[in-house]
Amino acid sequence: MTHENLLYKNENYTIVGICMEIHRILGSGLSEIVYKDALEYEFKLQGIPYEREKEYPVDYKGFILPHKFYADFVVYGNIILEVKALNGIIDLHIAQTINYVKLAKSELGILVNFGASSLQHKRLIV
Repeated sequence: MTHENLLYKNENYTIVGICMEIHRILGSGLSEIVYKDALEYEFKLQGIPYEREKEYPVDYKGFILPHKFYADFVVYGNIILEVKALNGIIDLHIAQTINYVKLAKSELGILVNFGASSLQHKRLIV
């Protein structure tokens, strides 16, 4: 097994399972904020530690830029969860999530898309 296969395996499984449950119940076609509200409800219900819209400064050459990055969720203290509700995941969403993981000094990002007929998710190791 590689490092990639082991990193937060159980946590990843739990988060994706919650997302699948939400998608099964709510389906696609709602706005991102509705799915985020459902995620927050499930995290609280299941006692999963999380922060919603966590703010991170952006350092550019030692200068902190005036605009911040806000992670949709930080789950289990170190997993960046990026939520979309679009037709599909594109390379831009993957690149965005990877950058968020780097800015947060994390190692794992999970990109989920509730907008398709089936839940889409990507596990992104940085």
